[in-house]
This record gives sequence, structure tokens and C-alpha cells, in this order.
Amino acid sequence: MMYPEMRMRRLRQSEKMRELVAETRLHPSDFILPIFFDQNIEKVKTTDSMPGVKTFPLSGYEKIASDIQSSGVDSVLVFGVPEKKDAVGSGAYAKDGVVQKAIQGLKEKSDLLVIADLCLCEYTDHGHCGVLDDDGCVINDETIELYGRTAVSQADAGADIIAPSGMMDGQIAAIRRALDDAGHKNVPIMAYSAKFYSAYYGPFRDVANSAPGKGNRAGYQMQCGNRLEAMREIELDVAEGADIIMVKPAGPYLDIIREARDRFDLPLAAYQVSGEYAMIKAAAQNGWIDEERIMMESLLGIKRAGADMIITYYAEDAARML
Repeated sequence: MMYPEMRMRRLRQSEKMRELVAETRLHPSDFILPIFFDQNIEKVKTTDSMPGVKTFPLSGYEKIASDIQSSGVDSVLVFGVPEKKDAVGSGAYAKDGVVQKAIQGLKEKSDLLVIADLCLCEYTDHGHCGVLDDDGCVINDETIELYGRTAVSQADAGADIIAPSGMMDGQIAAIRRALDDAGHKNVPIMAYSAKFYSAYYGPFRDVANSAPGKGNRAGYQMQCGNRLEAMREIELDVAEGADIIMVKPAGPYLDIIREARDRFDLPLAAYQVSGEYAMIKAAAQNGWIDEERIMMESLLGIKRAGADMIITYYAEDAARML
């Protein structure tokens, strides 16, 4: 049947009609809010390159959680800025580390689902995601043993999910083994499976103070143009025991999200990263775009591509709109 018998506009005539036939929907439960804690501050601060994103001191957990949950968001991804850094990132796996304390505080004062980001870049004095050799290259196998120690300390603190983001070979297997050996067999792993070497991470590094001092992370994060390699990375993480897989960044990699959704049946997360957020914010502040519409369109596109959950700095704003 063709025009004039078939008229596609019949189902677009009103808002209620359009909502009735909507194929893709967003819900507050789809969103995970990244949240930052800093051992070096006593009051909330903000960062110029991330308008509206707060960094919290290690206090006030009940209000922090209440404000988040009042928006409809129930899941957070915790990052930390330590008091001191060293060559081996010891603050990442310290029992009294910044993320460990934040997890304990949030779990004691709320029923938020708390996901712990696991990496060493925020804790090393060189800013890389692991231990370096004499040539400044990350030593893979020694690093993943430290990832295992970090995972156990985060699970001991009460983390509901461990989310390793370092892109080391074998990291999921090492973390799964460490968690199981420590009695945390039921703690799931959200793997940053396809994490690309991206220019979109800059504003995050301002907030987390995690930029590498020398060199870059191209030696362990993925090349931006490599679709087949992304599928291989995800496949390996699944084989090693990942419970949730992730694509990061989200917006520039919708094709990777779509292919991952088609090929794998695990829950799929996508991270709308700091650069994506900052670009929308900057354009909106200049009056060039409608921020709310762009925000929701970008999130809907990520969901339409196949993501089951979206990590986004817009989580609270989007949830309130919904």
C-alpha cells in the first residue's frame, strides 16, 4: 500500500498519538550518575569545564543521596580524588581510600545502588592507569594484580558493582578471581569493554585531576576507528566473566553500541562522557541550541542504538524531565 492510501503522518498528529506509538523510551532507571569525591576539600566545588557537576567532600552523604534520588535516579558511579598520589596508586586500594570512604558513607546513609569505578589513573603521580616500567610503559600483569586488590577493597566497603576502566589485558579475569577468593562471589563486574582513546575525556580529567603527566593512553585504550577490535574486546570480557559490558564514549560510537547489542546478550551500558556533556553545555550557554531538547535527543539516540543503561552527567536533569 502506497500514498495516498498509506499516510505515515496519521500517527504523528498529536503528542498523545506520538507517545502511543513511540518505539524507544527513556526511564529514570536507565540512568547512572557519575559522582566525584575529593579528600582534599571541605565543601562542594565545581569545575569550569563541567558546568553543574559537583565534587563533594567526604561528608554529607545523606543529603547527597537524597538530592540524587529525589530526581528519580537510583544508581551512581563513584570516582575519587585522593589526598596523596604515588607511583603505584596505593590510594586506589587503601582500606581508607577516598572511594572506599565514599562508598561506605553512601551505603550507610542511603539505598542507592553504588558502582565503584576501578582504575589507578586518579591515584598515580604519573597519571597513567597502572604501574610503569623504566621506559614509561604500563606493566600489564603487575597492574591487574593491583586492580584485583582495589576491587576487593571496594567490595569490602560495600560497592554493589565493580566497574574496571583501565583497559588492561586480562583485567576482568583477575578481578573476578580476586573477588571470588575474598568471598565476594555475588558482586558483579561492569566492564569498560570497548573504551576508546578519545579526545572527549578532557573535562573529566579536569574534575578528577587524572591527566597523564607524560605521554598518553593510546597504548592501552582502543583506536577510534577499530570496530572489529571493539567486538573482540567485548568478547574477551564476556569470556573472562563480565556481568555487564560497556561502550565509551557513547555518542560518537553509536555503531559500536548497535553492533554490541546485536552480538551479545549481556546488559549493555554506554557512557555519555564529559566532552559530550561539556559541548552541549557550552553551546546552550551561548544560546545556540535548546539544551533540554538536545539532552533528551542525545540520550534517546544512545538508548535507540541498544544501550540498556546510560552513564551520564545529565542523569538528574533528564530523570526530572521524565
